[in-house]
Amino acid sequence: MKSDKENIYKKREQDWRNGAIVYQVLVDRFAPSLDLDNKKNLYQYPKILKTWDVLPKRGKFVEDAKYWSHELEYWGGDLKSLMAKISYLKNLGIDVLYLNPIFESVSNHKYDASDYLKISEEFGTFEDLNELTQKLKSLGVRVMLDGVFNHVGISNPMFQEALKDKKSPYRNWFDFNPKYPDEVRLWADAKSLPELNLENDEVKDYIYRNTDSVLKTYLKAGIDGWRLDVAFDIGYDILKDLTEHAHDEKEKSMIVGEIWNYPAKWLKSIDGVMNFTLREIIYRTIREEISTQMALKMIKEMIDDAGIEPILKSWNVLDNHDVKRLLTELKHPNDQKIAQLMQFTLPGSPNLYYGTELGMDGDNDPENRAPMRWDMLLHDNTIYTWTKKLIDLHQTNRALKVGDFKPLITDQLFAYERYTDRIEDTIIVVINTTDQKITESMMIKDSNIMNYSGFDILLGKSEHIECLAGFLKVELELKSFVVFKPKVKPDKSYTPYKRI
Repeated sequence: MKSDKENIYKKREQDWRNGAIVYQVLVDRFAPSLDLDNKKNLYQYPKILKTWDVLPKRGKFVEDAKYWSHELEYWGGDLKSLMAKISYLKNLGIDVLYLNPIFESVSNHKYDASDYLKISEEFGTFEDLNELTQKLKSLGVRVMLDGVFNHVGISNPMFQEALKDKKSPYRNWFDFNPKYPDEVRLWADAKSLPELNLENDEVKDYIYRNTDSVLKTYLKAGIDGWRLDVAFDIGYDILKDLTEHAHDEKEKSMIVGEIWNYPAKWLKSIDGVMNFTLREIIYRTIREEISTQMALKMIKEMIDDAGIEPILKSWNVLDNHDVKRLLTELKHPNDQKIAQLMQFTLPGSPNLYYGTELGMDGDNDPENRAPMRWDMLLHDNTIYTWTKKLIDLHQTNRALKVGDFKPLITDQLFAYERYTDRIEDTIIVVINTTDQKITESMMIKDSNIMNYSGFDILLGKSEHIECLAGFLKVELELKSFVVFKPKVKPDKSYTPYKRI
């Protein structure tokens, strides 16, 4: 009979959402269109079509359109060109493809839906989405979409009707108030983004409750979940209601929220968060703004407060379309590697932003949204090779996908253990974030780790690893790391792990 612990980890393994590797794509910027000449007519004013070799730059506000000019610049990528890169995605080793919004809208970013139930024509059709989803599904890769359900675009027909007709049935779908500068509530006071009145039952029905709602229509069409834009604006209660409706439609569908707050309470309402709290811990530790002991304490308390189950489903984010790219955020290559190592070995689902695996850099929006640099995909690209190693490490080690977390008791090094019910799964990660060589004795609070047991090094290097009476002594060069696991099989006949 299986033990309770064994059942826990087996159950976690059976849930695709735990520890999944997520790859994020801006459809317009990922792959050049295969048929651009026949769709150039789609980029009429105020839209502007750029060539693939041009980098995005911040523009000026276009008064008649109510958008910034860089929001209206397109590079021409679409769902068909994305499909042409499926072999690249499969070879990379991802579990989930997450697409930034694809709804019909004016802007290139599509966070301003004019029609949720249509695919923006620059990107393709519903049939293209279905084909993409089915092709990826056959390869074991799931698709998630970006749900922008807090606000719509100013061109949305329902909003335009409500704006012009005070007796419109859509009038109460928005918050009109003469006290507001634009007489309607806008998201972040952006003139192109009127907020939906999510307290209105009709809005809830349309967005996620009805069988033909936006949320359920796409789930029926084959996607497996939603990343919710500005989920912190939607609030605990509505998020919980939305998540329950998603699960009713498709069991184990995934709802992950863009939450910049401390995640604990939010994870009672949704399946996972984009874990920006963990992102801050990683960057601040590497910059030595907080001590390694404090960082480990913060991670441990966050997991204890939130629970390991939703943390495993939460996305470990280093960069995306809203923040600086990793190579811009951290200039030193060793720091970049350490950040990624943490991203792929701490509890959660690594969220890889397109192009980061090739070494693309970029400052804040719009510079972080440059066209994919396919010219950087070379056999000697060391960043790509390194990222592939991390993906393979994560995918082939059970503890990194579904294991629990335990910090080692350290003074200078950043060290932790990922473990399951099986000693052979145990992974130990030790990192030196400093500019000094460090040799340190650390306590590992794991009674299963045997005296003088050997270790197999999976990644990195240490000149010396010694285990005695619950202590690990590790020697690391400056800004370096080692990932290892206990050697449980006998070299000849004897192993102290035979009854563990």
